Amino acid sequence: MELLPTLGLIALRIITIYPFLLAVTLFMGRKSIGEMPVFDFLIVLTLGSVVGADISETDVKHLPIMFAVLMIGLLQKLFAHGTIRFRRFGKLITFEPLVVVHQGKIVHTNLKKAQYSVDSLLQMLRENQVFDLSTVELAVLEGSGKLSVMEQPAQPLSYPLIKEGELNTPLLNRLGLQEQWVQEQLQQRKLQMSDIFLATIDEQQTLHITLMHEPDIEQLPPIFH
Repeated sequence: MELLPTLGLIALRIITIYPFLLAVTLFMGRKSIGEMPVFDFLIVLTLGSVVGADISETDVKHLPIMFAVLMIGLLQKLFAHGTIRFRRFGKLITFEPLVVVHQGKIVHTNLKKAQYSVDSLLQMLRENQVFDLSTVELAVLEGSGKLSVMEQPAQPLSYPLIKEGELNTPLLNRLGLQEQWVQEQLQQRKLQMSDIFLATIDEQQTLHITLMHEPDIEQLPPIFH
């Protein structure tokens, strides 16, 4: 008879803890969960904890643990059904896809919204075999944290020369250029170093610039989830 109240308490805890975990995980951002959907990440996390406790803690009763695993599985099925049946509910418990590069320029407001740095984005582009930002027609940061990239026709290799207003002096020296040359290039475009979110330079010494405040951010292609 004592078992039923215990199982009821376990069910109540599982039902109430998941909305809390979901809210905290969404607050932490998509980078915290790697390349997994949010709720699947929570399922794996809690299943590992529950099963780990059953294996390592010999004083933990086995039947309640089995019941907890069953409840977690049923809850996962319920959420999966809810996301398919009710689109608005699915949007609430997942991250929306974000356009982070459009026509070779970083959409830094979306990048900041996703809590990703320029370095993280450049790394993800390299992982997609993209080494020149200007070749990217569209890059979308998916809800899972994975980057989807659509490239333009191949262009020369480029390097990050200015990041968030800071000049990469070692790179400049390696290319045999002077800071004065950079300043002249910016003056021709009527720009200051502080205006630059990211500027890359290719092997032909051509600058490709993303501004801190791009004027065409409202013209991004719509991405739905």
